Amino acid sequence: MKNESLMYGISRRAMLGTAAAGVTMLGPFRHVRMYASAQDKPIKIGLAHDASGQFANSGQSEKRGTIMAIDEINANGGVLGRQIEYVWMDTETTPQTGTRVAERMITRDNVHFIIGALQSGVANAMSQVCQKYGCIYFNTNSSSPSEAAENCHRTKFVWDGNGENFSRAAAKSAIETFGNNWFLMYNDYVWGQDTNEATKEVAAEYGANVVDEVPVPVGTRDFSPILLRIQQQKPDVVAAAVGGDDFKVLRQQVSDMGLDRSPAWLNNQQDWPDVYGLGANAAFGVFGTTWYHYLDLPGVADLVARYQETYPTTRINVPGNVFYNGYYAMRELLRVVEEVGSTDNIKIIQALEGRTMSAEDRMQHHDAVIDPVSHHVQQTIYLATGNDAPRDDTDYFKILAWADPESVRATAAGPCNLESYEDTPSYDQG
Repeated sequence: MKNESLMYGISRRAMLGTAAAGVTMLGPFRHVRMYASAQDKPIKIGLAHDASGQFANSGQSEKRGTIMAIDEINANGGVLGRQIEYVWMDTETTPQTGTRVAERMITRDNVHFIIGALQSGVANAMSQVCQKYGCIYFNTNSSSPSEAAENCHRTKFVWDGNGENFSRAAAKSAIETFGNNWFLMYNDYVWGQDTNEATKEVAAEYGANVVDEVPVPVGTRDFSPILLRIQQQKPDVVAAAVGGDDFKVLRQQVSDMGLDRSPAWLNNQQDWPDVYGLGANAAFGVFGTTWYHYLDLPGVADLVARYQETYPTTRINVPGNVFYNGYYAMRELLRVVEEVGSTDNIKIIQALEGRTMSAEDRMQHHDAVIDPVSHHVQQTIYLATGNDAPRDDTDYFKILAWADPESVRATAAGPCNLESYEDTPSYDQG
């Protein structure tokens, strides 16, 4: 691996250490079991969060979420009387690295579970390895519709809203408000491609006419040829699926060319690490998110305060949607382990399928449920725009509306065919 970026950790409140273990493997990956020599062997989580590449900022935000959840659970006695340990590796925003990371975590580090990944190609690559061994994998922040459709797996659970969810939340009102001539642009990899197809299909349902669509290579730093086409064609709406560092560059060039007010911009999803530090003007157009630190709901202010106490020197001094997904996915996984009284993968998968999580507990406006057919978390989707009256220098978003999970349920990406339980290897690291 070109960057052996590796970190082992356990809660700051716990001692580091693992018990010796023996391995029993019956058949090619059919059973993978690690038997601890002591009952207090830590439960080990593999954290797969980018520290380099297109989504490095989001990867580190997600990592703060998963580690904070681990620390809080360890401080309250751990799970099944055991502390939680983690091993972290940089997936570098590349699928090939994701494959190597998953293989290493399972076969060398003997992790119980794997969680993370921002880029949908990375998540897909990792999930194939996890399914091969039977290791439960939580895709926390990859939002391509295909992750819970043709690329679904029995061992994979998808926590973020996807491109179609966000398009469904915004498309109808955008057509009614701004017009039906749409220009589409998208990052030319799996998330952008799938989100663009979902957006096109959803917009067509409501009567949109697509006047042009343009793929954007990852790493684009000059958007002027595309923006000149927009100036010439004068669409009513530009629907953009551009993320990470590319979005930051796009946003500045849109502003420089005076295109940020007209046409209307739908930016699908806006990840907090992509705009933080750029000011409220960085959040332009209308976009979706799954959470915001100024939602007027019980518990939100407390989570923000705990984040700031845990990470007093981090550049992003309030949590956003990427942190939120990492934190709540990790917390829910460990809750289920406690509830079933085991780290056995099949027992945990069965407990997760169809699981309802209350709106109050998740600090959203509607209950969330893990779809038993696709393993995709159906949750509240918020529509937002840039805040013209911020209460402080972190208040970038104005929440315009929110949609209940059923009204924005994804359908466009194709069917999910989960592997049977019989075809899913048994996996329990003891």
